[in-house]
Amino acid sequence: MGDFLNSFRVTGSALAAQRLRLNLISENVANAQTTRTPEGGPYKRKDPVFMARPFKDFLNSDEAAGATGVAVDRIRVDPNPPRMQYDPSHPDANADGYVAMPNIDVVTEMVNMMSASRAYESNVSVLNASKAMALKALEIGK
Repeated sequence: MGDFLNSFRVTGSALAAQRLRLNLISENVANAQTTRTPEGGPYKRKDPVFMARPFKDFLNSDEAAGATGVAVDRIRVDPNPPRMQYDPSHPDANADGYVAMPNIDVVTEMVNMMSASRAYESNVSVLNASKAMALKALEIGK
């Protein structure tokens, strides 16, 4: 039964990682036109950086030794400069009439969203298959 629990842990960590990725993509799309942030300047695109992590790091026990999962190492802020757009009537335009816009390409974000959604769906399928196998194993034991 331990192997089934480990597969649930691995899949659960992957689901959580993809959910965070989808949340960041949504935040990027929602702020694609934000020219003013509390930090100053336009909104900057964010991406999660994933890493494999042994479950014993999460649980502080040897129970899950050997099983790995996905963890978010950090959230990376895109270092690319803002996109300059000519709009002299904009309140944030500089003296030359250019506005510093977020460095977000909505099409790229939508492709990333489709990729994250597919990864999430795949992990749900793995979770359902593991659950079905665990239930069948319990039936054999009757």
